[in-house]
Amino acid sequence: MLYRRRFLQTLSSLPFVGGLLPRPANAAPAALTRDYFKDLGVQPIINAAGNYTMYTSSLMWPESVRAMEATSKHYVRLTELSEAVGARIARMLGCEDALVTSGAAGALTLGTAACITGTNPDRILRIPDLTGMKNEVIIQKAHRFPYDHSVRNCGVRLVEVETREELVRAISEKTALMLFLNKSDGRGQVKIEEFVRIGKQHSVPTFNDAAADIPPMENLTRYLRMGFDLVTFSGGKGLRGPQSAGLLLGRKDLIAAARLNTLPHSDTLGRGLKVNKEEMVGMLVALEMYLAHDHKADWKRWEASIERIQRAVTSLPGVRAEPFVHVIANATPHLRVEWDQDRVRITPGEVARALSEGQPLIELVARGSRLEIAALTLEPGEDVIVARRLREVLAQAI
Repeated sequence: MLYRRRFLQTLSSLPFVGGLLPRPANAAPAALTRDYFKDLGVQPIINAAGNYTMYTSSLMWPESVRAMEATSKHYVRLTELSEAVGARIARMLGCEDALVTSGAAGALTLGTAACITGTNPDRILRIPDLTGMKNEVIIQKAHRFPYDHSVRNCGVRLVEVETREELVRAISEKTALMLFLNKSDGRGQVKIEEFVRIGKQHSVPTFNDAAADIPPMENLTRYLRMGFDLVTFSGGKGLRGPQSAGLLLGRKDLIAAARLNTLPHSDTLGRGLKVNKEEMVGMLVALEMYLAHDHKADWKRWEASIERIQRAVTSLPGVRAEPFVHVIANATPHLRVEWDQDRVRITPGEVARALSEGQPLIELVARGSRLEIAALTLEPGEDVIVARRLREVLAQAI
């Protein structure tokens, strides 16, 4: 009981129930005693590419970091904490239940497993041997993507369709679920509302992978209100939670089944997809911070950064740059930079390599005949550095 009281006292200090580890006004900040990256020979980068996993996605909210530190000091029953965090998230978002997962990729595996096994313990033990179970997942051909490997981990066969008629014909007693890649809505013939409607008509669970589709904030509830049975978001991208965490949201029975397919249950497909207590609470605090944040101020700051870089590079002859926002995934202000290669004799790939190998190290995206720069992962002042270095590299090629 003593440990339980200590743990509850710790939780009571977290932001979602009123303030995290307040520091006296006259207290000095903790001194940085060790430069871990320097010690390891790893140089930090300026991330002008966006919140990609290869660049460690987003920087966590300081409140999440402090919450993770606070919860690291106590033991807890992991299932109890997972259920409590899930219930709190569900109340915040107005959904039936939620599970903090090992990223959106982990959510894809656990959500698929849940649709196959339900809470049947024998099926949970046998998966991915699907003998006697539903073993097909329907997906539009235009929605195939590298991360659907996380679905195939469950032993299912992906059934590709293109038209509405093909989708309806593909539904059978073998169908475990229908998978939708949110950012591919514009490419598939069966649009999002109709996809959900067909799933409801045939009593087949629908699962929407919206991993990188925050912001806008409204997407956190939009797809569940639309009728999807399961939705996943990355925790470490727009939400700025732990990079190795994600959210699986949806039907209470499916979330319960997903939880049974992972830690702390040993003989399960998702045993290796574990999420520790620190990440669960860190993800919860990140969601709270995100919901309360001034997103309009962020947007203005991002636009200002893009404008600074645009002015710097377009002052060079033959260089063009225009702001844009991705339609769905990573829908934040970006800059597209192109140039006449007869006048500026360097390719986008060569520019990207020069920046990634120069000082400071800068990462951005070379895509075909252009460069793409994201503002949301730039720290204050880094836009000026990116503008200067990009202009220098281009100017040297004139």
